[in-house]
Amino acid sequence: MILTLPMGLMCSWGQCIGEVCGSSGVQTRTIWCVHIEGWTTHHSHCQHVEKPESKRQCFKICNWHQDLFEWEISDWGDCVLVSFFSNELKLRTTECITAQHGIQRRNIHCVRTSNRSTVSIRICEFFSQKPPVEQACLIPCPQDCVVSDFNSWSSCSKTCGAGLQHRTRDVLAAPMYGGANCPNLTERRTCTNSVDCPLAEGEYQYSLKVGAWSKCQLPHNKDAFLNGRTTVDFGASSNDNNSIMLHTLDSNNQFNHHRYHHHNAHVHLRYPMSWDLEVGYQTRHVRCARNDGKNVMLSLCTKDNTPLTYQACVMPKDCQTSEWSSWSYCSKTCQSTDLSPGYRLRTRIMTQIPYGGGKQCPALEEKEACNIIGDLLPKCPRYTWKTTDWGECRIRPLIGQQDRRRANISMLCGEGVQTRSTYCVQVLDDSAPHYKKEVSRPVNAWLCDGDDPPLAVQNCTIACQHQCLLSQWSPWSACLQENCTEPQGKRGFKKRKREVLWESSNTLGTCPHLMEFIPCEDPVCYRWQIQQKEKCIPTNSSCGPGTAVQNVTCVNAEGVDVPDTHCADVHPPTEETCDVPCCADCVVGSWSFWSPCSHSCATKTAEGKQSRTRTVLAIPGKDGKVCPAAPALEEWRVCNDHPCPVFYWNASEWGLCTEDASAKINASSFQNWTSSCPVGVQSRNVSCMKTNAGPVTNKRCLDSSRPETNRPCLLPCKKDCVVTPFSEWTACPTSCLPDNSTAAMQSRYRIIIQRSANGGQECPDTLYEERECDSVRVCPVYRWRMHKWHSCTLVPDSVRRGLSGSGEACGNGLETRGISCVGEDGMPANMTECLQWAGPFPSHIRKCRVACKEDCTLTAWSKFSECAGCGSSRTRRRSLVGRSKKKEHCLNEDLYPLEENETCPCNQFLSQPVGNWSACILPNSPVSLQGWMKHQEVKECGQGLRYRAVACIDQQGHLVSLFSQCSILGHIVEICHIPCPLDCKLSEWSSWTACSSSCGSGLKMRSKWLREKAFNGGRPCPKLDLKNQVYEAVPCQNEYSQYEWQIEPWSICTINTVDDLPACGEGVQSRKIRSVNASIDVSLCDQEEMPPRAQVCYLACPNDCVVAAWGAWSNCPPCDPGSERNRTRHILRLPASEKAACPELVQSEPCLLNSTCFTYQYKVSDWSTCRLSENAICGQGYRSRLLDCVRSDGKTVELQKCQQFGLINKLQLLESCMVDCPVSCILSEWSPWADCSHTCGTQGHSVRTRRILQEAHEEGRPCPNQLTQTKPCSIKPCYMWLLNDWSACTIELIALSSDSKEKQFILHFWQISLLELNRLLLNDDQAVTLDASFFCSGDCHLTEWSTWSSCQLTCLEGRSFEPTGRQARSRAVIVQAMENQGSCPQQIFETQPCKGGKCHSYQWKIGGWTNNKRAVWCQRSDGVNVTGGCFPQKRPTTIRHCHPPCTKPFSHCTPSGVCGCEKGYTEVMTSHGFLDYCTRTPGVDNSKKADVKTNSGRLKPRPSQANNLFSEWTLRPVGPGTEIEILSKQLASPPPQKPLTLAYDGDVDM
Repeated sequence: MILTLPMGLMCSWGQCIGEVCGSSGVQTRTIWCVHIEGWTTHHSHCQHVEKPESKRQCFKICNWHQDLFEWEISDWGDCVLVSFFSNELKLRTTECITAQHGIQRRNIHCVRTSNRSTVSIRICEFFSQKPPVEQACLIPCPQDCVVSDFNSWSSCSKTCGAGLQHRTRDVLAAPMYGGANCPNLTERRTCTNSVDCPLAEGEYQYSLKVGAWSKCQLPHNKDAFLNGRTTVDFGASSNDNNSIMLHTLDSNNQFNHHRYHHHNAHVHLRYPMSWDLEVGYQTRHVRCARNDGKNVMLSLCTKDNTPLTYQACVMPKDCQTSEWSSWSYCSKTCQSTDLSPGYRLRTRIMTQIPYGGGKQCPALEEKEACNIIGDLLPKCPRYTWKTTDWGECRIRPLIGQQDRRRANISMLCGEGVQTRSTYCVQVLDDSAPHYKKEVSRPVNAWLCDGDDPPLAVQNCTIACQHQCLLSQWSPWSACLQENCTEPQGKRGFKKRKREVLWESSNTLGTCPHLMEFIPCEDPVCYRWQIQQKEKCIPTNSSCGPGTAVQNVTCVNAEGVDVPDTHCADVHPPTEETCDVPCCADCVVGSWSFWSPCSHSCATKTAEGKQSRTRTVLAIPGKDGKVCPAAPALEEWRVCNDHPCPVFYWNASEWGLCTEDASAKINASSFQNWTSSCPVGVQSRNVSCMKTNAGPVTNKRCLDSSRPETNRPCLLPCKKDCVVTPFSEWTACPTSCLPDNSTAAMQSRYRIIIQRSANGGQECPDTLYEERECDSVRVCPVYRWRMHKWHSCTLVPDSVRRGLSGSGEACGNGLETRGISCVGEDGMPANMTECLQWAGPFPSHIRKCRVACKEDCTLTAWSKFSECAGCGSSRTRRRSLVGRSKKKEHCLNEDLYPLEENETCPCNQFLSQPVGNWSACILPNSPVSLQGWMKHQEVKECGQGLRYRAVACIDQQGHLVSLFSQCSILGHIVEICHIPCPLDCKLSEWSSWTACSSSCGSGLKMRSKWLREKAFNGGRPCPKLDLKNQVYEAVPCQNEYSQYEWQIEPWSICTINTVDDLPACGEGVQSRKIRSVNASIDVSLCDQEEMPPRAQVCYLACPNDCVVAAWGAWSNCPPCDPGSERNRTRHILRLPASEKAACPELVQSEPCLLNSTCFTYQYKVSDWSTCRLSENAICGQGYRSRLLDCVRSDGKTVELQKCQQFGLINKLQLLESCMVDCPVSCILSEWSPWADCSHTCGTQGHSVRTRRILQEAHEEGRPCPNQLTQTKPCSIKPCYMWLLNDWSACTIELIALSSDSKEKQFILHFWQISLLELNRLLLNDDQAVTLDASFFCSGDCHLTEWSTWSSCQLTCLEGRSFEPTGRQARSRAVIVQAMENQGSCPQQIFETQPCKGGKCHSYQWKIGGWTNNKRAVWCQRSDGVNVTGGCFPQKRPTTIRHCHPPCTKPFSHCTPSGVCGCEKGYTEVMTSHGFLDYCTRTPGVDNSKKADVKTNSGRLKPRPSQANNLFSEWTLRPVGPGTEIEILSKQLASPPPQKPLTLAYDGDVDM
């Protein structure tokens, strides 16, 4: 047995333990013995000499040592896939749904706090556990490279012979997070032209090939140049990338370009005070290539003007930047409903602009996500809308222009509108002290934009005078004691009452008095009432004197029976003497009813009288009682003897509520009130009034009916003014301001929430404060300082001699000058300051030329001639000198002009209007900063101003920013007028029409008609009928029903007698019929109801039977068929003879509907229109209708008829109604003018807005359409470089002449911002040259960059994973000749960050099956077909296969996925449903043989199907020999195809 103790089976050392701090501590660990196979055994089995120590001394760290050491933890590194750590790249077999797992790592050290030096990790582990070094993280799913579809094929690369065609596609999304690489972006195929190239044998084509310039390098020191030489390699290789190589003896002196590398230069770089450039040289290779790829002499390609192979250049300088600034605060500082993370930024500035192809600047801004887990953050503040108290109720806005001129504004009442302000506040934490008492300060309204603001307008009511509808007065009562239970004195009152039929809910005023009194003498509270008398019974015989029993009861004033003891008067006798006429006595009828009283009251000159009459029914006989005299047949009595003036209690309106100690006694009645206001008392005056006279002593009125004079009330609550705290000060400008600009201001405000009332604390005077900003800095002033130009630097002599053999130090070169930055005081400053404040960077390099011997020599340019003014030109001249005058090429003025003209500078400026006029803008009303909106109808008309931008331009039409040159303020202002709105105008009310009903109740109407329609947004008309009228209707009664016939008593019955016969028997009597009022036309009374003026009468003779007049007919039952009605009369005098008969005493007649029997029912008129108080515009009113009693024949009768038949009226005659208020549109104030949309140019405009607080209702003025107004901003020039199209690509054959005036600056595809480009270039016009490549025929090259793809976000479950998106572009490889494929570059692509991207998803799309094939492609969610993006393992199949395969002769796979037979053959199936074999179809010509001379044996037709097209084989010779090309041609229809036999001639191709 071999035992060992592996090192891995020792426990780690424990903590250092000791009694005191220091080196006396002890550490222990556990050691055990294990078998080599891993199981534990006794320690004796292990050799003791190999046993490691289990105890050691250590230094015990004290607690105070904890302050000396700490963990130093770096930031987490990038999240990297787990496979990257294990160096394993596995094929994705499952689709990534959301994200893939990764690992983040960080560095952890234990350091001393004093000097940050690293110590053993064990020291820090003693105090705290080591933080984790790595953590799991999520990486978005792998994103494969996504490319577009191929574009169309290019034309053939050659016009003769064989060539190549290509088509390309672009990269839409670069691979990320381990996604698949991009596929080949180019696809090519061969193409053949019908024309052969006419190239004779032994002839060649030559191409001049110019290589790229080498990197710019500094000249070597003198020794190096003396000991070295420059050689050009003209090897036989056809590689285009041949270059010039410099060979020197000492390679250690070679210049090291990497010392300027960005990351080695800027780390500890102090910001430079100036930038200096170094001039070096660069070379390139120029060769002549033959079409077989061999290099030949240059003279075969060029005769003259060989391209330059060297030039001076600017030494590259890399971009240098400052250190990163500290991270900004995270944009997300609190929890919100938005789950996206926040971002933080850090920036750095450019301290060195790159030159000469130096390394471009890295990103100057870096953004990263922060606060991704929002649960650890405090909750975001919440904001809500608050409102002020409602303002006063106003009715004036409801009145139109037409009514406003007529109405007394102070008397208006009814419904109106009231407004309040809304403002936004932060919701305070409930845990904050005094939360409920503190009023939050107002904040910007946009913080509450997520919620709709509360209503700022509501309806309100101004109380109108109380309205009442009253009934008619009741009849006067008898003279009664004031208190019948305790009668006092002999003075009483007569009284009458009326009832309230309807009253309004208004609180102002009360209903008129409901009771009137008349003082009277001898009041009687109780009286004897004789209800009926029995028949008179003679005392001794059948006629003569007798007695009649009568029923006597004691009743009170209301007619109710009371005990007899209440009646103080003597009890009337229960029997009354009466007389029964004898047969010879005169008979007189009973008294008629009393006539109406002639006067309603008694005056000093007149009193009321009424009469009653009776008539003689039988004349007396001999010895009988005579008839009474004529005066005795009529009785008169005084009526309505009370004086006309009546008395009533008059109560004034209730006074104000005042504090009163006695009111506290009645405060218990207010216990249910929720108000905390104190209880007071209201009083009113109550006095006794005499009609048409005024107040009298209260004794004239019934004291028991006196209204109350005091009542409890709630005193008005004392209200202090409540104001919000001041808002925060508005922000001061963050950018600096010019030295001479006006001081920046900031302001704050507060809002009145509640006005003071009833003696409360008044509101403060200051609601708006303004102050100057303290922290706004003045923009610093820096300027560029240009130093002298250095001498012209040429390419070194050694280089020039080695390349061209020329020894003369002349030609084109570069000269530089130093540029530094100085402050306002002239002291040097950092260049970064001038980049920010000093404007464009001046040019500090330019081309120069050192004249050669063969150059043309010219004098210097003369001064320009004087200018004649703006628009003129000036001239300068020069001349040739010496031998140049005789040189032919020097005389070419196109190359060497001797005169130059230019336009004179002009300091005249013009002002020119730009753009359209703005809308007419009305002046703002004084802004109420009190926070108490007194909303009125917004004035939308009148005089305003409109604006038009004005540009200041120079003579060339360029914008200038010096408005002082044009003496303008940036705008043309013009007075304009907005037409005022005209409301709809109606006419005055017409006269009332006649009542709509000819009998009974109806409606009478009046109308207004349209006079003018509304214009320019005026108040619309009310709803009009087809005649453009509006109506008002009130109930009425036809005037016929207001008059009745006045009937006088019948005259004496007149009997025509003959001789001396008694005047008895049948006669005639008459009466007068007239209207109630003699002055009223009789025609106004109902003629059909006119009573008869005469009638037949009967005067009984002596001894005849005499009967009384007929009584009233009895009521019919409900007009039942067969029923009858009766009337009766009684005998007043018996006949003298018993044989004589009396007339009938009972009469009956059938009840005939609408003849002798009538039914009755209530009928109401139509409703009136809603009627308001006299001074009300809208609100609550009432409408009414009248009640009629209608007989069954349609005649309207008095209401008593319906009441007599017991009909109960359940119809409502009065009800409340509402008239909608014509509320006009109410708008908020205009917002302040927003900042200009563009800081420069002619498109800038400023906007202000307002919102609708209350939409128009009914006939209110509608809201205007213009809720947004814009006006142009002042025009300032935008400075940008305008680049025209590139010129044709040319090869530099000769150097630029020293006379060239063109200023050039070469850009090497720098990715720099426009601002940096402006700093690089001069202020005046520049000609920008671009290093370009000219591809020779047959060269392999890259395409131009594709356009940038759309911005695409990296998303997780539809949400952006990163703050910015990315977009890509690519360059594909173009091969023009197959033999040049070896020199082709690689396809390239690049990406850049972008903003405003979208999340895209990818999905496989499939087409329909055709011949067991179908198209399958990947499509992006925006509908773009792409390659890549879809999960490859889920790609649907494109070919449908049969299982098992179709191996039988003449079989093929059908579209349905089963094996079938070709045309002419029939399937024979096995018992399992599979194809067994194909047999010939009977009747079909099947002459196919497996012969080499038939196509049936060699060429099988394609699978066929019933609806598919067939293929036809055709032959076409393709060459001078016997070769045959077989073509497949599609036919429109499938005709029968016979086998085509081909003649075999022994050619091997057959």
